[in-house]
Amino acid sequence: MRAIVITRPGGPEVLQLVERPAPRPAADELLVRVHAAGINRADLLQRLGRYPAPDGVPADIPGLEYAGVVEAVGAGVAVWRPGDRVMGLVAGGACAEFVTTPADHALPIPQAWSFAQAAAVPEAFLTAFDALTLQGGLAAGQRVLIHAVGSGVGIAALQLARAAGATVAGTSRSAWKLERATDYGLDRPLVISGPFDPPPDLAGWADLILDLVGGPYLTGNLEAVAPRGRLLVVGLTGGRDGALDLSALLGKRVTIIGTVLRSRGRAEKAAVTQSFRAAVLPAFDAGRLRPVVDRSFPATEAAEAHAYVEANKNFGSVVLEMR
Repeated sequence: MRAIVITRPGGPEVLQLVERPAPRPAADELLVRVHAAGINRADLLQRLGRYPAPDGVPADIPGLEYAGVVEAVGAGVAVWRPGDRVMGLVAGGACAEFVTTPADHALPIPQAWSFAQAAAVPEAFLTAFDALTLQGGLAAGQRVLIHAVGSGVGIAALQLARAAGATVAGTSRSAWKLERATDYGLDRPLVISGPFDPPPDLAGWADLILDLVGGPYLTGNLEAVAPRGRLLVVGLTGGRDGALDLSALLGKRVTIIGTVLRSRGRAEKAAVTQSFRAAVLPAFDAGRLRPVVDRSFPATEAAEAHAYVEANKNFGSVVLEMR
């Protein structure tokens, strides 16, 4: 099979399209012929040598989300069969012509979607759904602040929050991204040029904060969060270190939750996937949610795709067409 391989830690130029043996499905697994794979910040960090793949995952083939067709099923798989269109999250290896995945981690692709649209959903929407809904207790009438709202996860979180009946403020370093985000229901756009410094009317405003940036925003987050609010730290693109005012934490009785999907066990990932299938996929079918594909690149232009994401040019998801 063809696979995009990280030849050594470094810039986008270290990616090469090479031939590798195709994997085989173990019991309770699917072998999926990948048609499209999403590119995420985690892939960039892995390429730089800063985010190694978990044990049992190809160390040099990036890719956390795929969309494709079931090629073969392992022993014990009864729900899926060859020819089914599926999408899902994996811990790595999706940027290849074939990938294996536990059968209970796969999701059906809605009939009207292209593979590129499907590849834009698993990482962004599962991450946002798990953080906001399963961990954060998102509910109608709440006020949500989303940092990096123009990213793939940010736009997914915005749509999920609006569909739940929440009011949403969002930050970005790019004014054009915030303008685009208003088309998806963003109520309050905020341009950020440095550490997050909430305006006076946002002090104590947010019931939920979804932070994809990390360290530089921590102080501002403690100012913006409401009493008994929740701060969900999902990404550290801005850095891992930040100042924490413990008196504000105690006084407001704030809950801080750090979360990541990649390193979770198989059973926990399956539970999140099945909850997502029941609660979120019907909203796509009804038109209340939609995939957001900024741009697709052919597999031969993987380096250009990484450079595009690294330069922060995308609004929503960037996808590699593997076929």
